[in-house]
Parts: sequence; C-alpha cells; structure tokens
Amino acid sequence: MAPLLFLFVNLDDVPIDFAFQAMAERSDRAPARWRRPFLRWLDGVETGWAVPLLLMAFTAVWTLYLVIAYLGAGLHPDTLEAWTLGRNFAWGYPKHPPLMGWVAATWTVIFPLSDWSMQLMAMANAALALWFVDLISRRFVSGHKRLLVLLLLMLTPAYQFHAQRFNANSVLLAIWPLATFCFLRAFETRAARWAIAVGLATALAMVGKYYSVFLVASFVLAAVMHPARRAYFTSASPWISAVTGLLALSPHLHWLATTGAPTFSYALAHANADLVTALGEVKSFALGLVAAMSAAAVTWVMIAGNRLKRLPADFGAMDPGLKLLFYVAFGTLLLPMLTSLAVGTDLPSLWALQGLFLFVVLIVCGTRYPIERFYAVNATVLVAGVSVVALVVVAPIHAAWRNTHGYEEGREFYSKAAAELTRQWRDLTGVPLSAVSGDDALAFATAFYSPDHPHYARSFAYQYTWGLPRKSTLERGWAALCFHDQPDCLGWMEQTSARTGDFVRREFNLQAELLGRGGVTRKLVALLVPPHDDESKPPASDADDFSASKRAPH
Repeated sequence: MAPLLFLFVNLDDVPIDFAFQAMAERSDRAPARWRRPFLRWLDGVETGWAVPLLLMAFTAVWTLYLVIAYLGAGLHPDTLEAWTLGRNFAWGYPKHPPLMGWVAATWTVIFPLSDWSMQLMAMANAALALWFVDLISRRFVSGHKRLLVLLLLMLTPAYQFHAQRFNANSVLLAIWPLATFCFLRAFETRAARWAIAVGLATALAMVGKYYSVFLVASFVLAAVMHPARRAYFTSASPWISAVTGLLALSPHLHWLATTGAPTFSYALAHANADLVTALGEVKSFALGLVAAMSAAAVTWVMIAGNRLKRLPADFGAMDPGLKLLFYVAFGTLLLPMLTSLAVGTDLPSLWALQGLFLFVVLIVCGTRYPIERFYAVNATVLVAGVSVVALVVVAPIHAAWRNTHGYEEGREFYSKAAAELTRQWRDLTGVPLSAVSGDDALAFATAFYSPDHPHYARSFAYQYTWGLPRKSTLERGWAALCFHDQPDCLGWMEQTSARTGDFVRREFNLQAELLGRGGVTRKLVALLVPPHDDESKPPASDADDFSASKRAPH
C-alpha cells in the first residue's frame, strides 16, 4: 500500500499544499495517458453508468476475496444463524428481530444454498448500501465528488469485512441510508409519498435491529433542531410517517405482545453495567469508530490539504439538507452513548458502522470549493490497489494460515462435520436426518451443509440455558454435535443421554483441508437418538420447538 501513497504525497522542497495544487491543476489540463481511462469513467457519473460499474466491480472483487480467503472453511456462524432463523417465516424470533432471517431465506429461494451464494448476498447488501448513499450524495454534489463519497467509504471496513458477517448489524448497512434518504426527501418536500416511504423504511430498520431506534430518534432530533422545523411539523408529513411506521410494525408488535417480547429480554441482557464499565464502553465505542474511519480520514486530509481551514466557513454556509443530515449524524452518535451511560448497556462500535456514511457525505458534500479530478483518479487507484492486494495477497495467506491454525468457532470443520454426521445417521437409521442440536455453530452448519438440511432443534428462546430436548423431539429422531473441548456442551449431552434409553454416542476426528493440503485436526462427539417407529408424528421444526417451549419450559 505504501507506494500508492505517493499518488498523494510529493517530496519536492516546495510547500506540500502548493505542490499538490499545482500537480492537480497540471494533471487536469494535460492528464497522463494512464489516467485517461479513469477520466472517461468519471465522465460517466452523470450519464448513469459509472456508479453501477463501480458497485458491480466492488461486489465481484470482494465476493471473490471471500471465496478465496475462506476456502476450506464454512460460513460465519452469524450468517448460518440468519439462514436458520429465516427457514420458518415469522414476524419475530426470540433472539433478534426478523429482517436478517427474511433476507437470507429469500435469497436462497433464488440462489443456491452454497458458500459463494451467501458471500455474494453479503457483498450485494454492501453494494446496495453504497447505492443508497449515492442517492443522498447526488442531492448535493455531482460528477466525481459523488464518487469520492463512495471511494472513501470503501476505505472503511464496514462494506467488506463487517458486511461479510451477515447478521442483525450488517443487514442495517443498506436500510439506514435508505431511511435517511427518504427522511431527507420527506423533510424537503413534505409530500405524502415520501412521508409514507419514511414510515416503511424506519419500520424495516426496526425489524432489522432495535438499535435503529437511535436512527429514528435522530430523525426527530434533526427535525426539531432544523430551522425549517415549523414548516415540517405543521404539515401532515411527520404524522403520516408515524402512522405508516406503526402500521408496518404492527405484525411484529403483535408478535412481541403475544410471545412475551423475548427479543427485548435478549437485548436487555446487555444492560445493567456500572458507571465505570459504561464509561469504558463509550470510550471504546468512540475510539472504534475513529479507527474505522482512519484510512478514509487520512485520504481526505491528503485531498483537501490546506483547504481544511475552510471547514468552519463551509459549515456556516452548509446546504439546509446537509444541516439536517448533520443533526442526524450527531444524534446517531450522542444518543447511544447517553443511553449506555444511563442504563449501563454494552456499546460495541460495530453496532454503529452502518451510520458512518453520514459523516463522509457531510465532509465531501459540505465543501464549497471544487475538488480536482486528479484526486478522484488517485483515490480510485488507491481503492483499486487495496482491493487487488487483498485479493491476490491477503486472501490466499489468510486461507493458508487458517488451514493450519484454525478458527476459534471451528469453521474449517463445518462441511465435513455435517457430512460425517449425516453419513453416520443414515447408516444407523436409514432415514434422513430431521433435527440437530448441540453446539450452536455446529448445529447451524449441519442444517446448512447436510444434504438432509435438518432443522435446528433447540428453541432460540432457551439458546443459552442448555435446556434438555423434549421427549417428543427425541422420539422423532434427533442428533447432536459438540467439539470434544467444549465441557458445557458435553455435559448437556450427558444429561440428554440419561433422558433417552436408546442412543448412540460416537467420537471422530476431522482434519481441515485446503486444496489437498491437510491442516489442523479436532475431535468431535456425536449423539444420535434414532426415531421411534411412529410414522404419525410429524418431523421436528424450529417453530414447533419454540411453541412447545412456551408450554413447558426446559
């Protein structure tokens, strides 16, 4: 990466800002031959093809990166969990709001059930997020300034490494900028259609993760603080948005009311820390976001140079729409930190990565001076260089390292473990495996990778209590997997064995493999409970297990 920095840095004896400016002006007047294809690409921003091309290339490169980097390993447990949740459609699930499950399940209706497909889903979600960010940017700037917003965001970890772990956090990457765009248009136009769009988008954000309440509250805060608040609040727009949002949320709210709101219980499990701990969480939250923005910030400093001193003047003359976004951005940082201090909740910075786009939009679109195309080309080369290095160098090294050193969660064994458990089950029973439990990550992986695609047979409501399976679940046929070095899982397996008189316990070793090269080994323990001869009983399912747990808690 270091040689790429020379695109921005000049080592001449003249003042560096003057050198930058002179170099940029000369380049724009008489660009070097290698820059001309990039300049033609910049010309295509307003004609409509440059941004889609950038996002398609981004999706392709980083999907390929994930394929190579995780060759020989399974998907992240969070992604497998999202797919497992979505297999049974519901308006809510005991652990997380339902959006991530809906997205994963819908995706696999169209695309095959495979690693590359789910990796493509994660990167498509990130690209869609960037597309929605561009919808906001084009309200304020045109041409290569729009691209600079996207290029700077591509220098953050949010749209590659955070996005690949598809879960309740990363599903918000696309929803937050969509909701923000709709709110901006509703505030500007006060049109009913945009007010309805705000209600729908915020409801979607809330069923993504309840952390989105900070975005909704920030919309209210921004509207109250903006000079045009009277015109907005005396119109029908905010009230249409509120009613639409509540109506869109009503199925989920009904689910919460009728199930005892288990998602709230899960969320509150992260609360009640003391003040010292909460202060530490807030500090880590702020530092984490600063670290996530560091590469983009350094790049912007190199672009703006001495013109950074114009920031106060630019802020004073900021477009009214950008002022609205400033208040939203301020709220998305301040409100969660105040809440953490008030109730002592955990506050990982990754919970807020979906809101980083607000600050990049403000910084780039708030500049009232022109940015030379020289810098846009350089930023493009920098982003492309980082991507190529990641794809060609980092991804293969990562795959080779993990093959010999492994993952804490055992991802390198997921596919093999699912295949071996399925083989042993069929040899024992002669029927497809219908239900699996044990270590959550292994159970999710077996459900995904096994050709039988058994259902995850532990209720999410009791996921962390190691409750014993019901006798009816065991009678229908059931299997469980644990790693040999997991005492909690093995202890639970022993208790389950005592509950059934007909079981088989087996141990086997698996070895990771990368392109024929053996890697780390690990022992697994399987518990197989053959089905009783009662064909009248339906197969176990996630939904059945949850409803039964409601009747008779473990």
